[in-house]
Amino acid sequence: MIKILIVEDEEPIANLIRMNLVKAGYQCEIAADGEAAADAIAERPFDLILLDIMLPKLNGYEVLEYAKTVDVPVIFLTAMGETQQKVKGLKLGAEDYIAKPFEIAELLARVETVLRRYHKTERKLRLLDIEIDTDSRTVTQSGHPVDLTTKEYELLLLFLRNKNRALYRETIYENVWGGEYSGTGRTVDLHVQRLKKKLGLEEHIVAIYKVGYRLEC
Repeated sequence: MIKILIVEDEEPIANLIRMNLVKAGYQCEIAADGEAAADAIAERPFDLILLDIMLPKLNGYEVLEYAKTVDVPVIFLTAMGETQQKVKGLKLGAEDYIAKPFEIAELLARVETVLRRYHKTERKLRLLDIEIDTDSRTVTQSGHPVDLTTKEYELLLLFLRNKNRALYRETIYENVWGGEYSGTGRTVDLHVQRLKKKLGLEEHIVAIYKVGYRLEC
């Protein structure tokens, strides 16, 4: 199982991140200060570190140096608007950054992207009788291949990473299509309907009035 170290001194934020990563299938550990994070990195292997910059005892940049010695990727957690800190972190070797406050769907998408870059993602994901092979980007149902478009495949992954969580149409559009949602048009709705029909998920992907959709399982 993929193991992630969350380095965050604000307990509510750390617990929120852990809860959602665990729901997505990851194993998590929390370190509340820089020294505890450095000790954890030295003693145990991790696949990814989510690292706040402003920490007690050792700051995030110092912890990053520990992480680089064991070749574990780091995503910085920064406050909104801290441009200089973001740039410094990336120059020192961080893979990405997430500005707080953030949407959980964005966090999960960025985690998945970095893990995939380091070839540390789970190769196979399952939902009911559906299996996704993330290496070959193929989908089978009851052992039979299912022909999905690129957007349908990305949409299915997004739902799987956010099981039992309401996803706004804006969030879905930004993560699958990569642009800003205008609030008009039915692109998201049409793709969701096609995905539901292809995989027989009409009872599992439910519409939420004035919000978006949720995968229930």
